[in-house]
Amino acid sequence: MKVSTKGRYGLTIMIELAKNYGEGPISLKSIATTHNLSEHYLEQLIAPLRNSGFVKSVRGAYGGYILADEPANITAGDIIRTLEGPISPVEGLENEAPPQKELWIRIRDAVRNVLDHTTIEDLANYTEEGESDAYMFYI
Repeated sequence: MKVSTKGRYGLTIMIELAKNYGEGPISLKSIATTHNLSEHYLEQLIAPLRNSGFVKSVRGAYGGYILADEPANITAGDIIRTLEGPISPVEGLENEAPPQKELWIRIRDAVRNVLDHTTIEDLANYTEEGESDAYMFYI
């Protein structure tokens, strides 16, 4: 399974909205500027996220987008499925020999498990381990 820029940038949008959850709407322009992405491309991605009920648009001078639900209630799997379609490492499982079919099913289930148990809140709150504990070298 390969996640395209649709899925990656869609997650970027959702993570930014989660980081600012409860603080008002955020414009796609600010997200595009922060991450050096195409605003036009983000506009194309926000439509399916809005249609699926994950984001709401707010009109007006200080408008933009907000999450439609708490970040803890939206998973990475929700976003990837909305933008990429079904999660599957291969197409046509029914035509596979039993050993390969079992392998593809196990891979699919493992990927689903990770995506469905990782919330947007988890991603928004992520910090690298040891981020504040830089290595110190003495000479």
